[in-house]
Amino acid sequence: MKKIRQKLKTKSEIVVEIAKKKHISFSISDLFVSTVLAQISQALLKGYKVELRGFGTFGVKKHKAYKGRNPQNQKEVMIQSKKRPWFKPGLFKNTLNSRP
Repeated sequence: MKKIRQKLKTKSEIVVEIAKKKHISFSISDLFVSTVLAQISQALLKGYKVELRGFGTFGVKKHKAYKGRNPQNQKEVMIQSKKRPWFKPGLFKNTLNSRP
């Protein structure tokens, strides 16, 4: 089976594209992108959901502690509770699925 190579868009590429499209300096574009990402991160750390209409919603799920097993010696161990970020796509998923 042939392995499909995924395309990757980095933060710096997004900064460059915004700077070119809006005719602003790269440093201002970088400040803008960094500020938006920092605000999303801060909101998630405080327990808020972040909804970007038309794009999607970011949130944090709390997972309870549970008993696990050490695969090396088969002893039971307690796995601590943890929080994990999640993302639920919004309307753009329809656009994504309609394109070839």
